[in-house]
Amino acid sequence: MGERGRLRVFLGAAPGVGKTFAMLDEAHRRAERGTDVVVAVVETHGRERTAAALEGLEVMPRQRSTHRGVEFDELDLEGVLRRAPEVAVVDELAHTNVPGAKNPKRWQDVAELLAAGIDVVSTVNIQHLESLNDVVEHITGVRQRETVPDEVLRRAEQVQLVDMTPEALQRRLSHGNVYASTKVDAALSNYFRLGNLTALRELALLWLADRVDEGLERYRAQQGIDAPWPARERVVVALTGGAEGDTLVRRAARLAGRGAGGELHAVHVASADGLVRSSPVLLAQQRALAETLGGTYHQVVGEDVAQSLLEFATGLNASQIVVGASRHGRLSALFRRSVGDGVVRGSGAIDVLVVTHDQHPEGLRLPRRARAALSPSRRLLGWLVALGGPAVLTALLLALPPQDLSTDLMPFLVVVVAAALTGGVWPALGAALLGSLLVNWFFTVPLHQLTIAQPANAAALGVFLLVAVAVSGTVDRAARRSQDAARSRAETEALSVLTRTALVAAHPLDEALEHTRQTFAVDAVSLLERDDAASPWRLVAAAGDPACGAPADADAEVVVEDTVCLALRGRLISADDRRVLVAFAGQLAALRQRQRLRAEAAQVRRLEEGDAVRGALLTAVSHDLRTPLATLKASVDSLRATDIELSAAERAELLASVGGSADRLQGLIDDLLDLTRVRSGVVEPRMVVVGLDEVVDLAVAGLDVPGLDVSGREGARLSVDVPADLPPVCTDPGLLQRVVANLVQNAQRHGGGAGPGAAAPARVEVVASVSVDDGRRQVRLLVVDHGRGLAGAAKERAFTPFQRLGDRSGAGLGLGLAVARGLAEAVGGHLVAEDTPGGGLTMVLDLPLAGHAHVLVPDEAARPVREEEV
Repeated sequence: MGERGRLRVFLGAAPGVGKTFAMLDEAHRRAERGTDVVVAVVETHGRERTAAALEGLEVMPRQRSTHRGVEFDELDLEGVLRRAPEVAVVDELAHTNVPGAKNPKRWQDVAELLAAGIDVVSTVNIQHLESLNDVVEHITGVRQRETVPDEVLRRAEQVQLVDMTPEALQRRLSHGNVYASTKVDAALSNYFRLGNLTALRELALLWLADRVDEGLERYRAQQGIDAPWPARERVVVALTGGAEGDTLVRRAARLAGRGAGGELHAVHVASADGLVRSSPVLLAQQRALAETLGGTYHQVVGEDVAQSLLEFATGLNASQIVVGASRHGRLSALFRRSVGDGVVRGSGAIDVLVVTHDQHPEGLRLPRRARAALSPSRRLLGWLVALGGPAVLTALLLALPPQDLSTDLMPFLVVVVAAALTGGVWPALGAALLGSLLVNWFFTVPLHQLTIAQPANAAALGVFLLVAVAVSGTVDRAARRSQDAARSRAETEALSVLTRTALVAAHPLDEALEHTRQTFAVDAVSLLERDDAASPWRLVAAAGDPACGAPADADAEVVVEDTVCLALRGRLISADDRRVLVAFAGQLAALRQRQRLRAEAAQVRRLEEGDAVRGALLTAVSHDLRTPLATLKASVDSLRATDIELSAAERAELLASVGGSADRLQGLIDDLLDLTRVRSGVVEPRMVVVGLDEVVDLAVAGLDVPGLDVSGREGARLSVDVPADLPPVCTDPGLLQRVVANLVQNAQRHGGGAGPGAAAPARVEVVASVSVDDGRRQVRLLVVDHGRGLAGAAKERAFTPFQRLGDRSGAGLGLGLAVARGLAEAVGGHLVAEDTPGGGLTMVLDLPLAGHAHVLVPDEAARPVREEEV
């Protein structure tokens, strides 16, 4: 297979900015350079300059297609593939092809051209991007029915914005350069208002800025550039779980909002050096606040809070970091560097904002990590306290008036405790030993000798040494246990977030993998799966890039039950982290199993539903189609018989029987086809404004039910009361006629008096009026019968296909109500069944009034809508 073609898209900020003209200009430039260029399809929309731009280019013939009696010119995909040019010009990427074409959408045609190695130059407007569809509808009030997935444009090699100021575009419309003069006023007062055009332009600029940013990130990754390039304002705010978090998030949001496209990222570093008083409740509140302000929340695990925060910000290409002012006391600051200081020292090109807050004086203490040995800086500080503290204290005591020995020993005990807090056991023992020697030399009689004259002084020094050793050991163990508790809490919090993700996330496996990637600060996390121990691994899901295709490609992996493997790429995992990683892998394997079980359960449900429908269809068809076929065959055989002499009356009766059986077969087949159309979603209503009385009259006039009298006289089987002065409704008249006819026939069939032995004909009433539901006016049509009715849940089951619910007439497949509800919903109505007072069943059909739904004028209803028609 040859090299895949390249796609270039001219993105219009709004219709009429000149993207098609720009595309043709690009085609001329390429043709002048000797490139084989053909115009596969271009929509000029009657614009003279656009049509003139086609001159000098080879234009491919279009494919003629007919839909509902109207001919359309579409892209000849097969013709372009046979021609195989170097570059194909394909206008209107979001265009919907005429039904019956090879692909429903033009962007799918373009995908085939690209797969064949043909470069494509195309156009699309910003309002046709799938991700912006609801935003554009909210802004303009017009829902775009033709959309293109964002991924199509993301895969394009080049996306060029074709822009124009809203005032200039309005002038173009006024001069008749975009639409015909008859449409200019309507366009300017509706879709092309100044506010709409400004909003669409901003959407285009922001969307394209995101794509440019993605390209910048790819370039930095390819070139191995670790330093941030803050091309846009990305603000990272550090959350500790303290009460000051709300202040920091709001300040960071203001910074991010100063420029268009600014991003807010809140991050909490959960680690063994995390804050002891971190509140999960406050963190959850701050996360909700950040998301409310348009930001995102992240949680990572790291040994050093400041370093982890800087790594996260650098990887995000952040421009600013917001941290709270240190809450350590002055004494604590002498021995411990705050997170803010660490971030400032290592920030490099990233700006750091230290925010003061009311919670500053509280003072939170960081727990120490329980490891085999403290960090070198901690040990060095401990020895400085152990060696320098006794010396400084001795000089101070010598400058004071002489005290008794017990008083002199107390300050030395404080130094021992300080050495234990900073450096652990060994610096504390050193401080105790040095302190005892200094006390013996300077403060114990005889002075300046390492001898003790009084037994009480010897006992005091001995007790001092014992107390110093006991206190230093206790303090050291307590600090290590506190560090262990902080580490365990951080691990538990990370696991709890994973569990919550599995329970409430829309895509639990993908979001759990992303949470795992952020927690362990790696580049990519991949979930691999295989059928058995001898089968090759296959990638199931991944977060980050590049994903691992096998455990051998990973820097760390955890195999679960020989068939599931969690692979991490980006850094080696420590033994402590690996223990947590095993728990994560178990959770992810369970998520994968649940995902598989859900898929299997959904498949089983689909198969069960399909089997039920097929079984009901076979039962109904075998019974209901056989009866009219048997009657038809018997009548035809009698007419063809040569040994039987038939009178004119008998022949007429047999012919009537043939016609009735054929009509019945036609009705059964129509119901089956209608049900298929409704369930497959291919019903295409053409909504127009019409009076309900006209629709009901046509529906009743078309009924051909034996014994049905629609004369309206006393004792008639059908009574119609639909006032002509009702407000018009927005509907498809043809489809609504089918709904009304099915409801009336169902009421006549099940309302009593239809079968043999019925006591008296039952009266069917059709009544319409205006109703108000939840403050919304609508037209309500009632089809009332006074028969047996249906109890409880049977009223809803009546709308299930192939349900007869006691009908023994054999007059149908049980599809009438199912088809009626499907067609009613297709035209914007709502159909339910209710009890008739005094007995019977009432079908209630609510229809929207004209003006409460989108209406197509008759000439629009006959053709697909082009992407430029807004």
